[in-house]
Amino acid sequence: MKVIDARGLACPAPVLMARDAVETDAGGRVKVIVNDRASKENVSLFLESRGFHVSVDERDGDFHITGEGGPGAAAAPSAADLPDADLKKIMVMVTTDRMGYGDDTLGLKLMLNFIKTLREMGSELWRLVLVNNGVKLAVTGSAALEDLNSLAAAGVTILVCGTCLTHFDLLHEKQVGETTNMLDIVTAMQLADKVVNI
Repeated sequence: MKVIDARGLACPAPVLMARDAVETDAGGRVKVIVNDRASKENVSLFLESRGFHVSVDERDGDFHITGEGGPGAAAAPSAADLPDADLKKIMVMVTTDRMGYGDDTLGLKLMLNFIKTLREMGSELWRLVLVNNGVKLAVTGSAALEDLNSLAAAGVTILVCGTCLTHFDLLHEKQVGETTNMLDIVTAMQLADKVVNI
């Protein structure tokens, strides 16, 4: 089994190290040791997305994440899961919980209206990525939760930065979306036909 000690490393380093181990070791087992919850979530999600069965053991404040089963075990997407080739894939990256500068109350109102109006993009809205202060839109008490849940129910993938949630001590307050890492965000940018930054 390949063992990776990624303690003390910031996102996306633990995920990148796990990816390198998966790509270079065909043994079907990998263990990654991290010491923060955001890295635990990110590495676990990455390994699961590569077809590994993941278990996590917490010891003395460290998380030992073991992946078994190996790459390729995940089912291939069905034809129904594949996007329509003629349909544009638009990714919207939201970096704040307010829109514009000047008056914070107005900025929050504008952002909530923006999130509510995103559904007008229809099926072209492919990913909604929340980073930095934008992650506050996806946590307990946010006025945007109803609209974000509606977007998720309509098939929009919402990615919420795990490092950002940890920075604001909001990891356990997230109510919608998938906790993600910078590798997944950059990959989504590459796959998108268009990226809109707010």
